[in-house]
Amino acid sequence: MSNFIGIDLGTTNSAICAYDGSETRVQKTPRERNDVTPSVIYFDRRGGRHVGHRAYDTAPLHPTSCAMLFKRRMGEDTLIEMPGANRTLTPEECSAEILKELFSYLSEEIRNAPETGTVVTVPAAFSQKARQATMKAAETAGIGKVELMQEPVAAVMSFMRVNDTDGTFLIYDLGGGTFDVAIAQSTGGKVNLLAHGGVEMCGGRDFDRLIVEHIVLPRLREEYDLPADLSKDGTFATLSRVLPYAAEQAKKELSSSDEDEVIIRTSPHTHWTVEDLNGRDIYEEIPLQRAIFDKLIAEKIEDTVNCSKKTMEECGVNASDIERIVWVGGPTHYKPLRDAVSAALGIAGDLSVDPMTAVAEGASLFAESIDWRSEDRGQKPTRGEVASDELAVSFNYTARTSRDTSKIVVQVKGTVPAGAEFEINNLDSGTTSGRLPLTHGTAVDVTLTKPGENTFEIVVQDSQGKRIAIAQNEIVIMKTAAIIDAIPAPSTISLAVLDKPGGRPIPERLISKGDALPKKGTLSLKSNAQLAAGATESINFTLWEGEIKEDLLANLHAGEFKIAGTDFEEGVITVGANLTFNYEIQTSGLIKLEVEVPDIRGIFESPELDPYSRGESGLDAEKVIAEGQKARNRINQIREVVTDDEKLDRAQQKLEASNALDSDESDPEKIKEAEQSVNQANELLDEVIRKNRKQIRQSDLDREVTYFDKYCRQHTKPAEEEAYDSLAETAQRSIDNDDNDFDEHIRQLSGRVFEVLWRQPWFVIANFKQIATSYRVSPVDRSRFESLVEEGIQLLRTPIIKS
Repeated sequence: MSNFIGIDLGTTNSAICAYDGSETRVQKTPRERNDVTPSVIYFDRRGGRHVGHRAYDTAPLHPTSCAMLFKRRMGEDTLIEMPGANRTLTPEECSAEILKELFSYLSEEIRNAPETGTVVTVPAAFSQKARQATMKAAETAGIGKVELMQEPVAAVMSFMRVNDTDGTFLIYDLGGGTFDVAIAQSTGGKVNLLAHGGVEMCGGRDFDRLIVEHIVLPRLREEYDLPADLSKDGTFATLSRVLPYAAEQAKKELSSSDEDEVIIRTSPHTHWTVEDLNGRDIYEEIPLQRAIFDKLIAEKIEDTVNCSKKTMEECGVNASDIERIVWVGGPTHYKPLRDAVSAALGIAGDLSVDPMTAVAEGASLFAESIDWRSEDRGQKPTRGEVASDELAVSFNYTARTSRDTSKIVVQVKGTVPAGAEFEINNLDSGTTSGRLPLTHGTAVDVTLTKPGENTFEIVVQDSQGKRIAIAQNEIVIMKTAAIIDAIPAPSTISLAVLDKPGGRPIPERLISKGDALPKKGTLSLKSNAQLAAGATESINFTLWEGEIKEDLLANLHAGEFKIAGTDFEEGVITVGANLTFNYEIQTSGLIKLEVEVPDIRGIFESPELDPYSRGESGLDAEKVIAEGQKARNRINQIREVVTDDEKLDRAQQKLEASNALDSDESDPEKIKEAEQSVNQANELLDEVIRKNRKQIRQSDLDREVTYFDKYCRQHTKPAEEEAYDSLAETAQRSIDNDDNDFDEHIRQLSGRVFEVLWRQPWFVIANFKQIATSYRVSPVDRSRFESLVEEGIQLLRTPIIKS
C-alpha cells in the first residue's frame, strides 16, 4: 500500500499527516501525543538537539541556545545565531531540523518506502526565494520524493474531504506568521481554485508582539530600569524571550475569558531570572483585556480583510456568491476575530475542519494526486482505458473522482462478434452489473463503496459464453477527497528585458497572478552583451516577482540565471545573437529555465534560479528606510494632482512602519514588517498611477521643466538648451500618445539637469552639506564616513573651494 505524506511547516507550529489512499492519520508527537510540534530548536550544553515542545518551553530559559520564527526569514541570505550553543544555522537548515523531526514520527517502513511521496506546504505569499529555500530544507532533511504546494490549496483539500457539497468558499488561513486566503469553487466533485493571495508578515506572533510593545513594555518601563532596546543588550536576552512567551499564554486565555494577566516574574517554577539594570527582580502581573487586545490587532485583521476582498475582486465574486468562510490556523480559534472578519466580509463562518491540522491533512491528500513516477511530477490522469487483445474494443472510465459513482463506457473501434456481451464486477463488494450487450456507447455506472481504491473486473464473452481475453481485465478507480482542476499562480513573474539596446529594463511577463499552473512557454530574445568562451563574464537573465507594472524594479527580485563564458568551450555569443528562452512554472510555483543559443549550438539549463545573485545579505534597515522615503516623496508628488484617492491614504499609513524604523535596528521582525509595508505601499501607488497615468505624467514633466527653468537654464550652453527643449517636447508627445517611452524621457531630462548642476560649485557644496548632516550610515561604516566628512569640511575652508 502506498503512503502519501503532508507536512505543514509552520512559523510557530508544524504538523505531519499520512494518507494511505483511504484514511488520513495525523502523526502525534511521541512524547506529548500532540497533533502539532512547535517550530523551535534547542541545543543543550552537550550538543544535544531538541525540537518541539521541550525546545519551546526552554526558549525563555536559554534564549541564546534556541532558534525560532526562522520561517519568516526563509529566502534571505542571513544567519540564525545561537551563541549560547556556539551554533550558527541558515533559516533553511533550521527548517530542515523541523522536517527531520516530523518525518521521524512516521514508521520506518513508511519513511524508507520508495513509493512514499511528501508534499511540504508554503504560504501563497512566499516569494520565489522562500520557496527555493523550503525545497532546499526538504532536501537537506533527507526526505526522498518531495514537492511543494500552496497552503490554501491544502486547506481546500481538507475542507472538501468533510464537505461533499457544491458551492463557492473562502478559505481564511491565519497562522502563527502568515495569512493566506483562497477562493474555491466546487462543482460536481471537482474544485477550481479561482484565486488566492496572502500577507507574509501577519499572524499570531505579530499579535504577541503588539501586546508586548503596547501593553507590557510601557508598564515595565514605568516601574523598572530597562535599556532602550532589549534586543541589543545581551544581558536582557531572557527578558526579550520571556515577554512574547508570557503574552502568548495570556492571549490564549482570552479565547475563553474577557480578561487575563501577562505574568512576568522570577520563580523557582520557571527558573527565569528577570532583573532590571539595577539588579532588581521584575515581578509584574499586567492585566490584558479582550477589548484592548481587539483594538491592538484591528489593523492586522483589516489587512486580512482587505487581502480577502482583493482576492475576491480578482476572480469576480462578491459576498453573496460565497457560501461560507472556512477557518484555518491557530489564531482563528479566537471567536471575536472570526466574528469581526465575518462581519467585515458579510459571509458566515464554518468550523468543519481542525484549524491546526487541516493544512497537513490536505497536503497528504494532494500528495496522492501527484504522479511521483513522472519527471515533471504532474497530477495523475482522471481518465483511464483498458483494451481487448482480440477485439477492437476499449473500456474508457473515470479513473479519479470524488463522487460515489464512476462511469465505464464501451468504445468499439472495429467489428464485434454478434451476441458478444460484457459485465462489470465490483471485487470489493461482490456486486455485478449483469450481462450487457457489447455495443458502442454502452455505459455502466459503478458504485464506489469506499474511499480510496475501488477495484473492478471486466468480463467479456462471446455469444456462446466463452471469455474473450482482455490485456488488463481489472481497473482501479480512486475515490478521492477532491479533484483540483487548476491551481492559480501566486504572483506575476516577469523577465527583465531591455526596451532597446542600452535602454531601460521592462517586464516580459512569463506568467500573471491567477494563471493556471503548471505553465510552459518560450520567448525569442536577443543577447544584450558579447560573451566569448572561457570568459569570466556572464550574460544574466533577471526575474522579478510582483504586481507592480509601472516600475519593474519596485517588485521583488526573484533570482537570476547566468550563462558564463566558462560554461562553453568554443565560440562567441555576439551582441544581438538569437536566444530561445524556455521556461516552466511548476504547480509548486517554482521555476525551471533553459536557454538555447543557436550561434554556438549550446543549451544551458537551470534547475533553479540563483536567489542571492545580487549579493544581498539579509535584511537591511537602511535600504528599507530609503525605499520608504522614496515612496513618501512619490505620494507627496502624486497628491498635487490626485487629491481624493483613499489608496494614497492607505499607502501613507503603510509607510509608518518604515518611518519609525531606526537605521541601526537589529530586530529582523521589525525590519521585515517595515519592508513588507513599503512593498504594500508601492503596490497601492502603482494602482493609483495606472488609474491616473496621464495627469501624473503631465505633473512630472511640468515639475521637471520648471526646475530646469529656475535653476539650470541660465547656466546652459545654447546647444544644451536646445537639446533639453527638444527632449521635453518629445516627452510631451509621449504623454499625448500614452506610450511607454515617457519614463525613459524623464530619466534623460533629469540626467541633463544633473550634468548642468554638477558644474556649479554651490550645487556640489549644498549636496555635500546635506549628506554630511542627514545621511544615515551603518555603524560599520560610521568611522570612515566621519573621516570623509571632516576631510570635506577642511576642503570647504580653502580659498579655492570658497571661490
